[in-house]
Amino acid sequence: MISKICVAVALSAAVFPGFAASGGDVVPGRPALAPAAAPAAAAAPVAAFSLAALRDMARATHPSLAAADAYVEAGQAQLTTAAAYPNPDVEFLAGRSQARLPGAVDGSVRSLALTQRLDNPWQREARLDAARFGLEAREAERRGLRNDLLARLDQRFFDMLRRQAELRASQEDLGIAEQIRSKVAVRVNTGESPRYELIKADTELLNAQKAAESAGLRIAQARAALRTVVGPSLPADFQVEGSLARNPVVPSLDELRADLLARNPELLRSRADVRRAERQLDLERLRRQPEVALKVAEEQDRELRDTRLGVVVNVPIWDRRKGPVAEATALLSRSRSEEASQQLMLVQALEGAYREYEIARTQVNALENGILREAESTMKVAEAAYRFGERGILEYLDAQRVFRAARNELIAARYALQLAAIEIERLRAPQ
Repeated sequence: MISKICVAVALSAAVFPGFAASGGDVVPGRPALAPAAAPAAAAAPVAAFSLAALRDMARATHPSLAAADAYVEAGQAQLTTAAAYPNPDVEFLAGRSQARLPGAVDGSVRSLALTQRLDNPWQREARLDAARFGLEAREAERRGLRNDLLARLDQRFFDMLRRQAELRASQEDLGIAEQIRSKVAVRVNTGESPRYELIKADTELLNAQKAAESAGLRIAQARAALRTVVGPSLPADFQVEGSLARNPVVPSLDELRADLLARNPELLRSRADVRRAERQLDLERLRRQPEVALKVAEEQDRELRDTRLGVVVNVPIWDRRKGPVAEATALLSRSRSEEASQQLMLVQALEGAYREYEIARTQVNALENGILREAESTMKVAEAAYRFGERGILEYLDAQRVFRAARNELIAARYALQLAAIEIERLRAPQ
């Protein structure tokens, strides 16, 4: 009997080719059953996009990136404002003089004054530095936004690959369920099997149909989510091309941590905010110093013309800028605390993503190298035993469910591995 079962196992592979894992995203090199739900006639071709093409499209057309560019341009304008010198004040007065002394005559009087405030060189340097660090913070924020956008795009791209793999698997399961139902119906009609086996086969077929329909709906959801990240230039109906089975390789945790501390955009923005706050505090303290201006004035009447040259000094007696200095001090303290908190959260997030990567990689290796193949072999043996009457249909269908569960776990583990690698790259922020 054992030899019969072994022969039947070999035959079952030809009778039930759908027992092979679905697509190259599960077990590469195994034959896959044609999707049961595939249309008979060839449909209109649907555009397929690679990950690189979608990334380029998002960089070029996504509105949030355009908004970030405008935000940086505003920072550049602030730097231009900080570099500008103070404008002069021009004063012109005109009127009439009334004679009050003997011999004097009435006439017109005019005066012209020009005041030019001198830009304190130390204040100017601090003001320019504050504007430069503000621009640096905005540029880092733009880079971080672009980095986050591309990371979300990658996540949704691989989510769609996952849904496509699930759809192929569900369609394959549906085809197998239809074959099983047909063969069970023959056995029941000939009296070889009891009636309840046909009822069980019908139930399994119904479940397979529902799973295939759900998989199709999940693909539509994944496509819409991906389109919102890419932008309006992506057509409503499209496919993605790529492999969920590629194994991403990431550096060691120590190298990743060093990269994060050196070039993570969020951390760079926090550091620029600290330096800007430091220079802003220096500027407020320098503004306690007297402000000096040069003044030239000329007065003219019918008989005299007076020309004067002098200095105007703003003496900070009543307003010692205690409020602005205290505010700048508090903002600096806040910026330093936010930087420390940001660094701690980013390092913890990196360590968590690295652990998720290791867990997912272990799961993928275990499923690829043993569990899935064993489940497939067990299923084929159960099918052969059922054909020869050694096992009932319940044992056969249970072996099928174990195989499907292992296959779906592999799809989910590969997706989790990609998500962990994407998060690591987002935090690492490669140049």
